[in-house]
Amino acid sequence: MRLRGQLYILGINAYHGDASAALVCDGDLVAAAEEERFNRMKHCAGFPARAIEFCLREASIHPSELQHVGISRDPSAHLYKKILSSLGRFKNIGRDRLANAARILDLREEMARALGVGKSELRAKFHNVEHHKAHMASCFLVSPFEEAAILSIDGFGDFISTMWGEGNGAELSVGGQVEFPHSAGILYTAATQYLGFPYYGDEGKVMGLAPYGEAQYLQQFRDILRTGDRGGFSLNLEYFRHASDGVEMTWDQGSPTVGQVYSEKFVETFGPARVPGEPLEKRHRDIAASLQARLEEVAIHVLNHLYQQTKSPRLCLAGGVAFNSVMNGKILLDTPFREIYIQPAAGDAGTALGACYWIHNVVLGKPRSFVMEHAYTGPRFRREEIEAALRSHELQYATLSEEELTRKAAAVVAEGKIVGWFQGRMEFGPRALGNRSIIADPRRPDMKDILNARVKKREPFRPFAPSILAEKVADYFEQSHPSPEMLMVYQVKPERRAEIPAVTHVDGSGRLQTVSEHANPLFYRLISDFGHLTGVPLVLNTSFNDSEPIVCTPEDAINCFLKTHMDFLFLGHCMVQR
Repeated sequence: MRLRGQLYILGINAYHGDASAALVCDGDLVAAAEEERFNRMKHCAGFPARAIEFCLREASIHPSELQHVGISRDPSAHLYKKILSSLGRFKNIGRDRLANAARILDLREEMARALGVGKSELRAKFHNVEHHKAHMASCFLVSPFEEAAILSIDGFGDFISTMWGEGNGAELSVGGQVEFPHSAGILYTAATQYLGFPYYGDEGKVMGLAPYGEAQYLQQFRDILRTGDRGGFSLNLEYFRHASDGVEMTWDQGSPTVGQVYSEKFVETFGPARVPGEPLEKRHRDIAASLQARLEEVAIHVLNHLYQQTKSPRLCLAGGVAFNSVMNGKILLDTPFREIYIQPAAGDAGTALGACYWIHNVVLGKPRSFVMEHAYTGPRFRREEIEAALRSHELQYATLSEEELTRKAAAVVAEGKIVGWFQGRMEFGPRALGNRSIIADPRRPDMKDILNARVKKREPFRPFAPSILAEKVADYFEQSHPSPEMLMVYQVKPERRAEIPAVTHVDGSGRLQTVSEHANPLFYRLISDFGHLTGVPLVLNTSFNDSEPIVCTPEDAINCFLKTHMDFLFLGHCMVQR
């Protein structure tokens, strides 16, 4: 159904990892999604044409009806840095960035070509929003807070790696920043590569590996990443190539690649780099543990300064490093902050959202009226579409009522079955939060190995997440602050660990999702039904995929179900049993 709004704003993240689009109508978020979900290329860069088409389709509008379009890059921001790079000081990284900048400067033509419309049909005003300001807007302007401290921390964007400040009403102010070539995110990427995980987005694997080691190399990492005055930090550039030799990066229409970031100094200090696929040694585990410990120290250093600057007990967090849920889980323990808001697409995909609200609230001066309470902003599918997909694969299915659906799913999970759960609108961001999920029994000690063998085929050291009824969090975890987007790691209470071994990591922690009835009533009911059967009000939840982006369509879900060894598929109100 067509929306009757007056003001349509499209935000995009383009020519960068996790290309995405978001659409706002009169201040309300209509749709948001990553390009990878449509073209099935992980972390897809390039131009998010299919994500834009989805957003426009969701609002039933033509591109000509857009009033504003924003991209979360500003080639004119920090121009002196970019001029230096173009003169060769930063070599390859500068050439790649300049090539991207050329496309960004003629975004109208690029968008018209991608959407198959005439350039003159795009009547919208186009805006460049600086990368980290888009990050800051993406977390604060959709938060429930009237005022808060804000931290954006990632690799690089517009030659800034970290920016912090304060939000008040619809206003944002910058209190400090860390510039290229210094970056906590680039250190994590360099160490991830060194440890034999070469792909874009592999940093989460190292976070999962860290609890298996001890921080034996913490002093070395303190030399590599040094804290400074007024909340700042800097890299010891001897350990890196990006500032001296440059690093090859590709941001074309496909999965992004990043060349080797670490230098020979890294090898001299820590020994030979691990070749992908080689066994993980104690040294590798200790390096991961030391890296994680140092990241946490530096983040706390920045955050304590930010608190002193703002005196706000509320924090909004964004940027790729904000996906480090282990770090996030320690913020309330180690800083004066008492409340945290992190929107589900905290990384670069979320800058599309930030571009929308920067334009709406900051540029146009509109009052804030929207709070992002959940991640379910992607495509949804009608019953007829789901049943047609099942028939096309000649799959037998049963049609269930909503009550039968959750009870049956809970019952088979309690029997030890693996369930594909495809419901409602797809999640925005990298986490499956109960609409594109694989569900299993957290009580079974062998379930982690079963899932890895039959479905996920990923490294055995990586943990699986618990999704728990929001009101039961304090019964199982040592912290109870809400974590609706699965972006916080808390310690499981010692007396509960044996009860839920499949979702308790080696260090006794869990990266939890707190599920409220308000945000996702169907998933809440599934967990509640499982709790009534077993006495355990949580389930194991992992993303519905197999070495690919999270499934988007019924066809994607069926294909994943057929090529893996899941036992049941619940696709809308349809149930398929293998």
